[in-house]
Amino acid sequence: MMDKECAAIERLRVGAEMSETYYEQPLIITTSGGKDSDVCLHLAQAAGINYEVQHNHTTADAPETVRHVRETFRKLEEKEIKCTINWPTYKGQPVTMWSLIPQKLMPPTRVVRYCCDVLKEQGGKNRMICTGVRWAESTARKNNRAAFERLHRDREKRMLLSDNDDKRRLFENCQLKAKRVVNPIIDWTDEDVWAYIESEHIQMNPLYCEGQHRVGCIGCPVAGRKGRELEFARWPTYKGAYIRAFDRMIEGRKARGLETEWQTGTDAFDWWMGYDVLPGQMDFDEVMNDG
Repeated sequence: MMDKECAAIERLRVGAEMSETYYEQPLIITTSGGKDSDVCLHLAQAAGINYEVQHNHTTADAPETVRHVRETFRKLEEKEIKCTINWPTYKGQPVTMWSLIPQKLMPPTRVVRYCCDVLKEQGGKNRMICTGVRWAESTARKNNRAAFERLHRDREKRMLLSDNDDKRRLFENCQLKAKRVVNPIIDWTDEDVWAYIESEHIQMNPLYCEGQHRVGCIGCPVAGRKGRELEFARWPTYKGAYIRAFDRMIEGRKARGLETEWQTGTDAFDWWMGYDVLPGQMDFDEVMNDG
């Protein structure tokens, strides 16, 4: 564990140096209010680097998560660390999960996760950022993420690097204005994360103490049906917000002459949860050109 901690701290120091050199601004530590973000914040302190902190307010996080982020920011600001909350926008206008769904004319799904793009990933544009992404979280991240990354919508222009990659100089000197990322705990397992939290006495989001394994947007399809059912039982107002958003989504589809077998937002919610999948329900391609 000591070797992984040292490697993570070194990655943060390299990332901070890159940020100051290329952008002439501090490294941004992004925080979602989850355990991996809190570990990265603690490691940044241990690294002794200059950094600032940003949180992308998704509008669909649990109240406990919102309060945890606010308390974390309060403590950081006492240390004179700049903290920023990024409020989401879409097409130049303020947006929430509940106003985004009617504009997209379809529910967010495991395959079409437009909500992440709009609500979670817009902060830190054209900057060097730090995230808590880890290979252990999914096969996709194991295959497509690295310790250092240069992100770009054009996959041909993306660049992934390991700690000692011989493409490092190209990565550092490339003049393409794009978001660069350092993932200091990319190779940490869940056990590594919890062991570090315990050894360093890091104050965590209280939802973990209640047995939650993840803290993200309430209703996220990635959480699976059982996890989402537990979330909606705990926070029923969010279920109502989704149903009302789906009602407006259906109205929008009908106004555009798009077919839908859903008659109400509840019908759409049941389909979304996997309770009542209607055959031929939607052709996602017909609405993706909307945004």
